[in-house]
Amino acid sequence: MKELKKGYNIVGLSQGTLIGRGIVEFCEGAPPVNNFISIGGPQAGIASVPHHTYTNISAVRGIANNILRAGVYSDYAQNQFAPSGYTKIPENMKGYLKSCKFLPKLNNERPDDRNPVYKRRFTGLKNLILIMSENETIIKPKESSWFGFYKDGNTKKILQPRQTKLYIEDWIGLKALDKAGRVKFIKVAGVHIELSDVDTKKYVVPYLQKKWRRVMESGDTEAEHGGAEAVTTTTTTRNLNGVREYSNKLEIIKEGNM
Repeated sequence: MKELKKGYNIVGLSQGTLIGRGIVEFCEGAPPVNNFISIGGPQAGIASVPHHTYTNISAVRGIANNILRAGVYSDYAQNQFAPSGYTKIPENMKGYLKSCKFLPKLNNERPDDRNPVYKRRFTGLKNLILIMSENETIIKPKESSWFGFYKDGNTKKILQPRQTKLYIEDWIGLKALDKAGRVKFIKVAGVHIELSDVDTKKYVVPYLQKKWRRVMESGDTEAEHGGAEAVTTTTTTRNLNGVREYSNKLEIIKEGNM
């Protein structure tokens, strides 16, 4: 696509961020992705099956969660229920690595099946913006939005992103991007994928402009960031307030609903 030859941006919400990252890592020969913005994305997985906030019957959620946890790595669940592809039960890492079909591949987690191409493509990003909600209700643990996760074997100890093996051994290039100053770990108020107009303008919009700005995590300093122009932007979301108003080169594609 000649329109994308100079690259484009991806803005993802929730599990749509994993779809977007799959485009970055798996699509060899595709146009380059310049800026990747992840809003509430389960980058390191989820430790329990997600529920929507409009599901108010806790007993039903509990029963469904128990059933899915027991068989989440079955062929049926993996083929029929999208969240099973990124459900990582800390007490069953063996089952996760063996039978989970999507996230172990995306994160290069299988020791005997790591693909250097995925790392090369991921480290080609100009900027990686990881946005976590302070009062996250869907992603467990919320630190997964930053690539953090529970320590293998328990759900009490949470490893921050730079403490994980994925980062330390640099399976996908997250450490390389971070060391180059191209990763922003951003925390915002609100619940799952609830981003205010102010935060959208501050943390998202600058990266959708032809000359985007590097927005520092503190929010106090902004500096012009050169590089290839962003020709278009792909958003895997239902609605992102403020983006349409500030970017006239926005293409909306269907969100991957959780």
